Amino acid sequence: IDVKGKRVFMRVDFNVPIDKKGNIRDARRIRSAVPTIKYALEKGARSIVLASHLGRPNGEYNEKFSMKLILSEVSRILNKKVVYLPDCVGQRVEEACRQPPYGSIFLLENLRFHIEEKGKGKDKKTGKKVKASKRAVTQFRKSLSSLADVYVNDAFGTCHRKHSSMVGVNLP
Repeated sequence: IDVKGKRVFMRVDFNVPIDKKGNIRDARRIRSAVPTIKYALEKGARSIVLASHLGRPNGEYNEKFSMKLILSEVSRILNKKVVYLPDCVGQRVEEACRQPPYGSIFLLENLRFHIEEKGKGKDKKTGKKVKASKRAVTQFRKSLSSLADVYVNDAFGTCHRKHSSMVGVNLP
């Protein structure tokens, strides 16, 4: 795939074990994505948008599953500045990814903070299962798709799932 001058949406598996103090216990999954990230940069990618999940937040924000917890480790392992975006969809994220400086690397917030990623979750108040509407899932996927020009799946451990970031990003 030709990535020269293109924005790359890269689905990675950064679902790493984190202890109660917020420390990463094993960064193997982050390190395993490094060759793909470096390859894209070496081939002239304009930017890389890293998208992952962390834990099982059931479709709602939970700071113990925030990608902020792994940001410094991702940056350290890549030996590059990685920009954290506080959501994975929406106008602010789309604007940040629209015309990024060449060589930019973004780390999106946890995909599973949105019920539309898996298509289902749990209601925080009742604990009952809830399902995302087709319209909401379509909008979520459209927003993810707007963040880049090409899609790269480097998340082998989750590629069998029919989640929006696996099957709904409409990019070559």
